[in-house]
Amino acid sequence: MLKTILKVMRPRQWVKNSLLFAVLVFGGELSNINSLVDVVLGVILFSLFASVVYIFNDIVDRESDRLHPNKKFRPIASGALSTKNATIAGVILLIVITISAYFLSPIFLSFCMLYLFLNLIYTYIFKHIVVLDVLMLASFYVIRLYAGASLANVEYISPWLVMTTTFLALFMALGKRRAELTQSTETPKGQRKVLESYSKKLLEQLITITLTLTILTYSLYTFSAPNLPESNIMMLTIPFVIFGIFRYLYLIQVKDKGETPEEIILTDLPLKIGILLWSLTIFGIFYL
Repeated sequence: MLKTILKVMRPRQWVKNSLLFAVLVFGGELSNINSLVDVVLGVILFSLFASVVYIFNDIVDRESDRLHPNKKFRPIASGALSTKNATIAGVILLIVITISAYFLSPIFLSFCMLYLFLNLIYTYIFKHIVVLDVLMLASFYVIRLYAGASLANVEYISPWLVMTTTFLALFMALGKRRAELTQSTETPKGQRKVLESYSKKLLEQLITITLTLTILTYSLYTFSAPNLPESNIMMLTIPFVIFGIFRYLYLIQVKDKGETPEEIILTDLPLKIGILLWSLTIFGIFYL
């Protein structure tokens, strides 16, 4: 039972919550032990909040998931976990992590509650509205950014960093829709209704726009990083970002991947190497 509940919590998707570290790293507070501990605890709690969302989302979508070629194997859709037990597990988990998040930081808890509320609206409303669906998905990443900032002891967040996060999230969300649209032509049953409003040509145009804006806003951020006012040395990280984005674009347009962004990040070796080199360069610039 516990193994099945853990599976429905989708721990592989927790990698997205590493975004909470962004403001801590770019704010120069990584060496602050208290802030580091708070953000680590925040990542754990936010990941569990995300798991609550996954549990209730799977309960709501269980009928359509049963028609999907891959989602039909999810515990609730397959019947391995009953709706009743999933609901009980979700409620208990929500109560425990809500209390824990409050003691960690009431402000952090407010961002977690906002994330839950917007996910609820997304599940019932925005998931079915073209364009607004991907905009809502992008907003979840921005909330992660501010949730991390509330624990990182950093008062100022560069607007260019916020915009970079927004456009990068949109880029991945559009890539996800493209992969879903490609799969829907092969197995139409169980696919999102909103895909009927998209076309591959439209998605590729939107992907190109958001890709361009991601590189542009990140480049502008490197020129004006608040903790490096006297140097443009952070420009050295731009090639890694360009490689990562181009590699991701290659995977979604040539290999037709992208339905699960976290799987790409965790499994594609060149992309992982690029992210590692970018991270080491960032660490060297800010802390060495």
